Amino acid sequence: MPSGPEVLDILRQRPDIWKQYFFCHERIFSCNTGRTIYDPYALPYTYITTADRHLFAQGNHYQIYEKLGAHRRHYQGIDGVGFAVWAPNAMAVSVVGPFNQWDGRCHPMRRHDDSGIWELFLPNLGNGELYKFNIRSHNGECFLKSDPFALFMETAPDTASIVYDIDGIHPWGDAGWLEQRGRMDLWRSPISIYEVHLGSWMRGPDGRHLDYQQLAERLIPYVREMGFTHIEILPIAEHPYEPSWGYQVSNFYAPTSRLGRPEQLMAFIDQCHQNGIGVLLDWVAGHFPKDAHALAQFDGTHLFEHADPRQGEHKDWGTLIFNYGRHEVENFLIANALFWLERYHFDGLRVDAVASMLYLDYSRKPGEWIPNEYGGNENLEAIEFLKHTNAIVHARLPGVMMIAEESTSWPGVSRPTDAGGLGFGFKWNMGWMHDVLGYMQTPPEHRPEKHHQLVFVLDYAFEENFILSLSHDEVVHLKGSLYTKMPGTAWEKFANLRLLFSFMFTHPGKKLNFMGAEFAQIEEWNESAELQWQLLEHEPHRALKRFLQKLNLLYSSEPALYESDCRAAGFSWIDAGNHQQSIIVFLRKAKDPRQALLVVSNFSAVSRFDYRIGVPFPVPYTVILDSNDAGYGGLESDTLGRTITVSEIPWHGQEFSLTLNLPALSTLILKPAPLQSDRSS
Repeated sequence: MPSGPEVLDILRQRPDIWKQYFFCHERIFSCNTGRTIYDPYALPYTYITTADRHLFAQGNHYQIYEKLGAHRRHYQGIDGVGFAVWAPNAMAVSVVGPFNQWDGRCHPMRRHDDSGIWELFLPNLGNGELYKFNIRSHNGECFLKSDPFALFMETAPDTASIVYDIDGIHPWGDAGWLEQRGRMDLWRSPISIYEVHLGSWMRGPDGRHLDYQQLAERLIPYVREMGFTHIEILPIAEHPYEPSWGYQVSNFYAPTSRLGRPEQLMAFIDQCHQNGIGVLLDWVAGHFPKDAHALAQFDGTHLFEHADPRQGEHKDWGTLIFNYGRHEVENFLIANALFWLERYHFDGLRVDAVASMLYLDYSRKPGEWIPNEYGGNENLEAIEFLKHTNAIVHARLPGVMMIAEESTSWPGVSRPTDAGGLGFGFKWNMGWMHDVLGYMQTPPEHRPEKHHQLVFVLDYAFEENFILSLSHDEVVHLKGSLYTKMPGTAWEKFANLRLLFSFMFTHPGKKLNFMGAEFAQIEEWNESAELQWQLLEHEPHRALKRFLQKLNLLYSSEPALYESDCRAAGFSWIDAGNHQQSIIVFLRKAKDPRQALLVVSNFSAVSRFDYRIGVPFPVPYTVILDSNDAGYGGLESDTLGRTITVSEIPWHGQEFSLTLNLPALSTLILKPAPLQSDRSS
């Protein structure tokens, strides 16, 4: 379609072939070659209603992404694209793209003075058009910005937004999954999460990214085979810098084009659901990058961020902090959370860096931050934003998981907002990760000195609804892989990994493991290369993979391991005090006490024989897991399924006891046999 200046040039040069017709409220340029060009300024178009503007200004327009941005419209018999952008402090805004040779003079937008929203309908445009907003600030500067509400973007380093209609682009087949999800009691269900960076889980033969379709063909069967219940995807909203792993988002409503098109992402999630796998998204709402094409100083002022760097800048990350006190910014983020959950059917959001949002003095020295109105360090506006987001998500989408990555002791993170909490459903247990990894990295001969580190984690295990996480953060920045963290010889490293995972899966709390941990990736994670899949050519790595598979199966099939994850009634110590021998013994309990499991772990490098353990029931106990089994890379071959008889010898405060041989660096899980009355019934 010719641009405005081109039309004028044609009229000047060839007035004989053009006629201008005026029709009441519109003007149409008609060419005798059959081309018709509509004048957008003759159309009294407005799609943004007074109610839209009012709700947006209040921070309560939860589908604002359907109004702002670029959307195909049909208006007065004319097909085109409606553009709308919030830029209240701009002097002028225009839409530019190849359709007008990126000339900011051609298509200036109309301003709604009561909201700072600019709007324009351009006839004859459609899907796939590139565009940006040309913004002129009060100081006379002009600059190009991508659309904050763009639904798709060019692949970096290009930064143009793309008109992309996502309505009806994928025929969803997961209605049954969504209905079941809405009835699910998450806190009493098994949840084992496989954390994945889609760009580096696996690569093609040429080293290129797999697209969403290729990932669906490979990743979904793998996750299902391994027995994980959920996939958690590191951020996939468009980001300019790939080594940021997606945590520096430039376009919050656009899935990255590095991995394919929006309908391919929808199909990937749909296939996960049809295979019984939930999909969680790592969501970044705490900061954004300073890239010139994105949100920073969007209309020539600090619109999305604070003007004062003591409030508006993360120096550690080189990013900017959202101004949560501005209702339109709060609305932008809350609507974004709902967008991913409602339009892409994600099953939950893991909210990144919550601590950095909660504290005004996060990673700041005295004098580098501004106290709140009461003189404290709490970010009251961020707290209200988080509560608002969680309340709306849980009200609209029952069964969706809202997970906080929060690294401090802030109270009530996973408690309901009406009970004074932040409203998250779950919180990553960062303390568990720190304490347990610190203990496991200690050579066995020195573990008695750090025994408190291992057992202390149970002192706070029920303060929140926890997810035990061994995440990507623990295998980057020269921290080494989980394998290299373990002390000892190669065999001892694998034994320690089995011990670590056994403790994780029997400890109260849901589970999360980062990709590669399941087969003992040796190298630190590198986002620019695929995992070391070649390691599975070696039996020790295959054996560990089988062990993780077994743990997932056991976890999902034994109610004692998940029913009371978030309640103290689901756990009791048998013996937590044997620091000299580095042995712990505890019970995991289900609602039915007859389904309790006995867990015995020997964290020392010394095997113990005829080790007596107190037990609560006078019935035989059967070994249902032995981490030292030869099939998992251990040394035992006949322990699994062995029945252990019980003696009427009180021990460890219990009325009965049994004796076990405890191999070095190993865990045994035992299940009591049904009582005689249970058998007869």
